[in-house]
Amino acid sequence: MILLDYEAANEKLAPLISSFYRFEYRGTPLAELERADRAQFRFYLHGEGEYHFSKDRFDPGHPVTIVGPTTAPCLTKTKGDVLVFGWGITPAGWAALMGSRAEKKIDHAFDAREIFGDWIMDLRAQLKKCSALADQTKLAEAAIGEIYANADKAPFEFTYRVDKWLASSPDPQVDDLLAATGLSVRQLERTTKRYYGMPPKKLARKYRALRAAHALALGDSLDENELGAAFYDQSHLIREIKQFTGLTPGQLRSGQSTLTQATMEGRSRMAGKVNPLISDS
Repeated sequence: MILLDYEAANEKLAPLISSFYRFEYRGTPLAELERADRAQFRFYLHGEGEYHFSKDRFDPGHPVTIVGPTTAPCLTKTKGDVLVFGWGITPAGWAALMGSRAEKKIDHAFDAREIFGDWIMDLRAQLKKCSALADQTKLAEAAIGEIYANADKAPFEFTYRVDKWLASSPDPQVDDLLAATGLSVRQLERTTKRYYGMPPKKLARKYRALRAAHALALGDSLDENELGAAFYDQSHLIREIKQFTGLTPGQLRSGQSTLTQATMEGRSRMAGKVNPLISDS
């Protein structure tokens, strides 16, 4: 059984946090794909997990785990029952959190104590005493100032322009982003990779695929709309969706991945409260 609830961040925190969530699983050991995504901040309040980023490497979960931006699907495993409270980290929040180390933690999960020491475990202990997402969110909001102590150095203007570009079209063109930022091709690729985990062309492909996957998972058709026209043909659609979700369109339509289905349905319910890059993908 998977239970996944979301709560939108307030207006003040939205530039740093995509949304808060509470994930609960009960049952035998779980192995589910997580689609390519933004960075995540996760408190394991019960149980353990691990993250397989490829066949050759994985990172163990920690009581408080930070997962960097992912460029491909990640296989998440648990040893049984698990309860997680966490939040999605926006690209600006990722920059504020990691500084010059941001690019080194892409496709990587690590112990939050590397940054915060044992203080973060005290926050985890407080969160364990809360039984509802709303209470955990309030507690986390009170600690955000300390967690994102370097928020004033975050590249808010740059990430705003990139997010706006990604949301502007089913198939964003890099030339439009170059014009919006005024950066050279090399500067744009370097900066986008640092904060989003990949250069702009691949980033546009990622969100094009995730939007399509989201629509298919919720039962929508891509046959006669702009999003469907963004792909050359059916094989291109299948290939791109599988690259960023690990699933085929058929598997998405059938709800084969319980975690993917729960994630997309939960994010969809936040439409109008969060960045459309979150609610529509």
